[in-house]
Order: sequence, then structure tokens, then C-alpha cells
Amino acid sequence: MIIIDGPAELSGELTIQGAKNSTLPLLAAALLCKGQTVLHNCPNLSDVDTGLRILEHLGCRCRREGQDLIVDNAVTCCEIPEELMRGMRSSIVFLGAMISRCGQASLCSPGGCELGPRPIDLHLSSLRRLGVEIDESGGWLSCRAPEGIQGAYVSLSFPSVGATENLILAAVCGKGTTIIANAAREPEISDLCEYLNRCGGRVYGAGESCVIIDGVKELFGCEHRVMPDRIAAVTYMAAAAVTGGNITLRNVDNTHILPMLSPFEESGCEVRQLGGCLNIMAPRCLGAVKHIRTMPYPGFPTDAQPAVMAMAALGRGTSVFVENIFENRYRHAEGLQRLGANIKVEGKVAVVEGVERLAGAKVDAADLRGGAALVVAGLAAHGRTEVTGEPFIRRGYENLAEGLANLGARIRSQEE
Repeated sequence: MIIIDGPAELSGELTIQGAKNSTLPLLAAALLCKGQTVLHNCPNLSDVDTGLRILEHLGCRCRREGQDLIVDNAVTCCEIPEELMRGMRSSIVFLGAMISRCGQASLCSPGGCELGPRPIDLHLSSLRRLGVEIDESGGWLSCRAPEGIQGAYVSLSFPSVGATENLILAAVCGKGTTIIANAAREPEISDLCEYLNRCGGRVYGAGESCVIIDGVKELFGCEHRVMPDRIAAVTYMAAAAVTGGNITLRNVDNTHILPMLSPFEESGCEVRQLGGCLNIMAPRCLGAVKHIRTMPYPGFPTDAQPAVMAMAALGRGTSVFVENIFENRYRHAEGLQRLGANIKVEGKVAVVEGVERLAGAKVDAADLRGGAALVVAGLAAHGRTEVTGEPFIRRGYENLAEGLANLGARIRSQEE
């Protein structure tokens, strides 16, 4: 669990970790590259450990040296066992790379946080357009591409990040040209494509709604620096906001933060951006964040919604959230209510009436981002807050309690 004695005003500087949601597809991409891949700025997370275990099971040799991951490609297997697939929701991203590398793949449906249905039908129907034959039975997927990956035009019904990544990974060494219409535009997609192009790929339009991939015969490993984690940055920004703090975040790509700035400015925070740094100075009394609608990039990200809701719980006035990505994304609301927040949830909508103060309580993290939101709220709550379910938080945050303690929070991690 994480134990917090609040409140405490945060101040100081912190360096933001590399992005979890970029590291995992980059590890999958390493399967496609001959030789060695070196990824710099890799966060030390349980999800990343699961990704490395998947690579090792497939035959790769992996090692960590500080913040660097070194992967020597030597694939000998084309099946991922159930216990590894169930370890995280992002494990499905290995599918496209495995089919491209081996011509076949066998795996089960992914696990991870229970945020509601996350159907992989879009992944499968899109890969079928590239000539992949898929047999679904008993919860397992048996995939093969008897003629190899064939370039095609694929129009996604929804700009799914995972489906876009799987298509890019499958097509980059395929035959001919693949065009992805209504592709996801998240910065993590651009990071993946930058890596692939440095390895010899020909991927164009990353970050736009149309991505074009000209297949190449082979890729060669290279060195690549993982982009900063924009969701971790916003989590620390929310922590500063609820405590009336003044902190500076280093290793931030400010262009990635822009879609998430508006609630902080509406609440009265002063945000200054300069180069790779971001400074946030919170007012003594927060205002409401008004209206937040989660949308695919460049809209407001669903992963940032829980932390901002924790901030809105202390904002003077009414804040309205509309969750358009995951139907179970409000599981943290119950924990915030236990801390004294006034939140009413009805379907996709959550209405938050700001309160003057929160009080410490025992709460349970039901998922990764919701758990971080409870920690944020606990920083502002009067008295002791105990957040159980820390393993969820470790999936996406590198030493969250230690980072907050370095900023002045009275917080520690403790085995239950």
C-alpha cells in the first residue's frame, strides 16, 4: 500500500520518466529488427518487465543497464503463454510484429486493468485485410500469413492506438504499400514510427490521420530514446495543484501536454513552459475545471481524466466529465467519495461539486490511473490516507511515492 499523511505543499524539481505507452510497442518493434536495439530512457515498470519477459520467451536476449534496455533479437518461438498475455492490456501489440517476423503467431486475449470491454475485433479485422488468416477458438488466436503480409488500404472505424500500432508493425516489412485511414494520432505512434524509420523502415504520416507504409525487406536495430511520459507529467501537475504547490518538471515534451493544459488554467494554476521543462504554480484555492470530454488525440486523454477529477474534487464550483473511451473508467470515483469528494456518476457522465477539504481514509486502487488519482487526492486530504493495490500503480509509475516524497509529500510505500 501507499501511506500518505496530508496535507503537504509540494515544491521542487522532478524528472519525468520515459513513456510506458511508448516503451511497450517499441519492445514489440524490436522483434522485427536484426541485431541489437538499445532503448534509452526506459521506465522501470512492471508492465515493461512483462514486455521483456515476452521477448525473452520468444528467444530474445534482454538486459537492463540503468535506464537503458538492450535487446538482442534471436526469435525462436512464435507463441506467447497465457500467463504473460494476461499480465497487461497492451500485450496484444506483439501480435502484428510476431506475424511479420515469424509468419505466424499464437496467443490468447490480453489482460491488465479492468476498464470494461476492450475488444480486439478491430485489430483482427484490420490484420485480415493484410492477408492474415486468424482462427479464434477457446480464447486463443492462431494467426498465420501464408503468403506474407500484403499491403492494403485499411480504414479504421475508430482511431484505435493498439490497432494502428499492430498494423504498422505488421506492414513495415510487408509486401507493397499499406495505407491506414483514420489512424490514431497519439505521440506514442510518432515515437514508434521514428524508431522504425531509423531502423530502415519507410513509414510516412505518423501523427496524422493517414499513415502510409512502404514495406521493406528488413530492418536493423538502432539506438532510440523513449519519449517522456505525458500522463505521468499530468499526474504530478495534479498533485501540485491539489496541494497549492509550485513544482518544475524536467524531461517534458510540452507539445504533448498542450491538449491537457486547459483544466489547469481553468482551475487557476499558472503553467509556464520552456524547452524541456514545465513549471506549475497552484493558487491557494482551486476553481472548477468546467467540462472535460475524453477523446482520442489531440483531444483530452482518458488516462489523464482520473487525476484531473481528483483535482476537480477540491475546485470551487461544478466540474463535468464525459468519458468516451472506457465505460468503467470511473472506478476511482468511489475512492474519492470515501475521502469526502462530492461526485455523482451516471453512465458516461460524472458531475463533481468541489468541496473545501478532503479527509484521509482507507481506499483501494482498482486500476492504474485510478490508483494514481487516489494518491493525488490523498496528498490534499487531512489525516492519513492508505491506498491499497499499489501493484496497479507500479504498472505505469516509476517510484511514484518516492518522487512525491522528494517534492515534500509525507508519503511512503509499505508492503501489506
